[in-house]
Amino acid sequence: MSQQCIDPIVGKILAGWRYDISGLAPEMRGDYENHFASCEHCRSRQQIHRIIDVGLIVLASVSAGVFLLAFGVIRYLGPRHALLLEIAALAGFALSALIWLGVAVATPAPVTMLDAAKQGARRVHDKLPEEIRQRLPEELRIKITGT
Repeated sequence: MSQQCIDPIVGKILAGWRYDISGLAPEMRGDYENHFASCEHCRSRQQIHRIIDVGLIVLASVSAGVFLLAFGVIRYLGPRHALLLEIAALAGFALSALIWLGVAVATPAPVTMLDAAKQGARRVHDKLPEEIRQRLPEELRIKITGT
């Protein structure tokens, strides 16, 4: 069963933005947030896009780590032609870092991860006993709860 967007015009606008409204001013986001709240089709598409964005960042991070590990192993073992292998490992690391940076700048993945971290912190904060919550600095409480 294929779901359809409840408002195809808004759905096409959101699809053109890759379902990312994080760059919009808060006063302009209201209608789009309401659309996401009521349209299962667009909400699922947004979730797919965020999974891909976060997956790309994770993949680029793992790739960079593997290239750094390869560089360390080459330095430790010192095989013949070590310089060429070290250069190749550092070039792979640089490419992975560049891809990571490109994904982080071009997608809302960092904002998505920050929002997930804030929601997790809010859940932990809400489960704390009241006397411990009152000991938290006011600035931190405001950041966690938003009020």
